[in-house]
Amino acid sequence: MPDWHRAEAIKVTSQGDRTVSRITIWGRKSSVNVQSVLWCLEELDLAYRRIDAGFTYGVVTTPAFLEMNPNGKVPVLIDGDGPAIFEAGAILRYLATQYAVGPFWPEAPAARATVDKWAEWAKINFASHFISDVFWPLVRVPPSQRDYTAITAALALIEKELAIADKVLGGHAYLAGDDFSLADIQLGHCLYRYYDIDVVRADLPHLQAYYSRLQTRPGFSHHVMASYDELRVTTG
Repeated sequence: MPDWHRAEAIKVTSQGDRTVSRITIWGRKSSVNVQSVLWCLEELDLAYRRIDAGFTYGVVTTPAFLEMNPNGKVPVLIDGDGPAIFEAGAILRYLATQYAVGPFWPEAPAARATVDKWAEWAKINFASHFISDVFWPLVRVPPSQRDYTAITAALALIEKELAIADKVLGGHAYLAGDDFSLADIQLGHCLYRYYDIDVVRADLPHLQAYYSRLQTRPGFSHHVMASYDELRVTTG
């Protein structure tokens, strides 16, 4: 049984003048929100300890967990003696602010806002709708109960948003510019599932090329391109 609020360190490393120690994340590897945080941790070369939680792993309804996140959801992250942080977007911004530098998370407010606006856009307009309106209805609903008409309609709306990303990516390699940034984690962490599920996808060549670039990043291949078989409902 882990000590929820003071989980032990894996190791202590140094990132410039900042000390990185005792980062613990609660969440199952098959959660896309957890995957986004794990990907970010690897991009920033941060050591961490992960504790399975959520779905069949339980934990999230225990008093100790609810003290950290009253919503009973993953991910939750604690860095050393700091407070528990929940909501993947907040965790990503914390890690970027605490440990990253430009161009991943620029210091200058205007440059940071450019990254942040695309991160928000990707989360709100793509990731959240894709998971709730397309991925879950295809993967977590029994085949006989799936509403393919609704799924197709939802996918069409999502791909109108992805067409915006496709146009932007025709002008530079990454979502917010020529360099990989936090915005790419918010867009990219759901792209594996978008390209893996059994649907007819729109022709978005720049997005497809971008997805191929992301696959060369170890953090993406290790954490995002992970099996979600435990989530599948294949009968009924």
